[in-house]
Amino acid sequence: METMPDGQSKFAVRLAKGSDLAGLLALYRELIPDDPALSVEAADAPFEALARIPGSGIYIGMLDDVIVSTCTLVVIPNLTRGGQPYALIENMVTAAEQRGRGYGRATLQHAVSSAWDHGCYKVMLLTGSTAPETLSFYRSAGFEPNKTGFQIRRLAPRAD
Repeated sequence: METMPDGQSKFAVRLAKGSDLAGLLALYRELIPDDPALSVEAADAPFEALARIPGSGIYIGMLDDVIVSTCTLVVIPNLTRGGQPYALIENMVTAAEQRGRGYGRATLQHAVSSAWDHGCYKVMLLTGSTAPETLSFYRSAGFEPNKTGFQIRRLAPRAD
């Protein structure tokens, strides 16, 4: 845990536990406000399924006892690159009132470090945002826009 400049707040990044689901779901409302609400009970099964994928999980940045940032890391087995896995990061969000303070970057960097610890040869993420501050955030965290992404969707993309 790291003491923040105000000398009082404590910030730490860790893997989410089942007891974090209510706070996590509340933070996700900031990411996609129009999404249908998911109950903690309904979230439990996909949360546990993700936790069973080696190296994968939901990382949360905690300021004191409040979740202020999160991202999901999925480590995917691979048959190229000598069998080294690769990772995807999804659902990166920082609470609006906490943005610009380094919490999101610390959470993202923790997930990337975990991917390296699990032998991944690359970490990818996509953003639907075109906001300059979002793109600058990912660049400043070391991500480069060097591939062309394609997707096919069942659900409409979120509004930016």
